[in-house]
Amino acid sequence: MQRRFLILLFSLFVLGALTACGSQSKEDVVKKLEKQSEEMAGYKTEANMKMRTGKEEQKYNIQVWHKKDDFYRVKLQNDQDEKGSQIILKNDSGVYVLTPALNKSFKFQSEWPQNTSQPYLYASLLNDIKADPDAEFNASENYFVFKTKTNYQNNKTLPFQEIYFDKKTYHPVMVKVFDQDMNALVEVQFANFSKDDSMKKEDFDVDKNMAMAPTEAPVANMEGEELEEVLYPQETFGAELADEREVKTEDGKRFIMTYAGDKDFTLVQEKAEVQAASAQYSVQVNGEPVQLWDGVFAAFEHNRLEWNHNGTTYQLASNELTQDEMVAVASSINTAAMVK
Repeated sequence: MQRRFLILLFSLFVLGALTACGSQSKEDVVKKLEKQSEEMAGYKTEANMKMRTGKEEQKYNIQVWHKKDDFYRVKLQNDQDEKGSQIILKNDSGVYVLTPALNKSFKFQSEWPQNTSQPYLYASLLNDIKADPDAEFNASENYFVFKTKTNYQNNKTLPFQEIYFDKKTYHPVMVKVFDQDMNALVEVQFANFSKDDSMKKEDFDVDKNMAMAPTEAPVANMEGEELEEVLYPQETFGAELADEREVKTEDGKRFIMTYAGDKDFTLVQEKAEVQAASAQYSVQVNGEPVQLWDGVFAAFEHNRLEWNHNGTTYQLASNELTQDEMVAVASSINTAAMVK
């Protein structure tokens, strides 16, 4: 009799424990995620990102290093632009966008990544969940799933996201970012996620990271090499091409296009110049790093955007376009190529 009672008591205990595990609330899971974030000295992860925001799908391999509290290293490699990888660094000195193949960097005094959603950063995903009082939550067999609003400063066309966490480890597994019609235009798949307390501040040093990519063949601007392909934006906000000039430079050609309309703007394209290893080119920007819709990071300052893509340097300037509109114009440039 006593044995049966003990067996029944044990069964009820196990059933209660299983029931409790299976009925975790949104608040319970958020607390677990917060606790994990607080306890991690750092982490490393790799992810694959697909972006369907243009006519052609863009694929990126992403490597993330994070050291508590505010050190970040994010390397983005486009599979269609193998020589043009970018590294986003945040350290004690500021935020940097590095293009190692060009030996070029932009430096910002910025709140990145706290001031915008980043689908491949753990802290950003957690912040988005906590910032949305109407965030939806459900649990599948293997995942905890949150549906939240996003906080993209330069892209209001992607207002929602679904975030998947592994139920056993509470590590991020997948993020889907949707447009207003709930089409998934951005998808991030985490290949691995591991806690790491071995990283040092030196791992986030600009010079060290520039030197970490010596095997990347530069998108070299060889003597006599010129920009052969001129790209035109598909999004112009009603402005039309009013003037197009070709200017010879010491390194080749520069193409200057002037668009006129209710919102005028000027677009400049030229072959990206590789800086000598002994003369690293660094630009101080009193603005923000902004991510274009194809994943490329650009430097925004006042009324001007500058970025590098596929061996070409672009500059977009306008006194009429807003920052969001400039990002839209810049993001539409790589979708319609025309040979000059």
